[in-house]
Amino acid sequence: MRKPLLYLVFSILTGFGLLTLFLSTSVILDLFGVREKEGNYVLFVVWANFISSLLYLISAYGLLISKEWTAKTLGVSAMILAVAFVGLQFYIQSGGIHEDKTIGALIFRISLTLGFTLFAYFTINRKTVR
Repeated sequence: MRKPLLYLVFSILTGFGLLTLFLSTSVILDLFGVREKEGNYVLFVVWANFISSLLYLISAYGLLISKEWTAKTLGVSAMILAVAFVGLQFYIQSGGIHEDKTIGALIFRISLTLGFTLFAYFTINRKTVR
């Protein structure tokens, strides 16, 4: 594996994890008046993002030191986000108030997490299987 690509993905994953941690914590704890700016946020989606942010940071470390559990950790994060997405659909269908941007943001986050998962799998796990 090329080191520059590893460091680039590590940096992106770490940055994404820190940003997600900051934003989700800001909504949960109402830091800096973020709740008002976010509008009609869905709390269980925010909690799913918070849990995923912690898993992103753990996975970034695992990616850096090439641990086989990295892809599984990211896979768990993707599953948590997918469950939150299904829950969001039920919430919307039952008349729950939400922001339309939440749907797109969750789809983006799930896709990105799956991309990180595949990267970790093909750079760490496939290397050790051979």
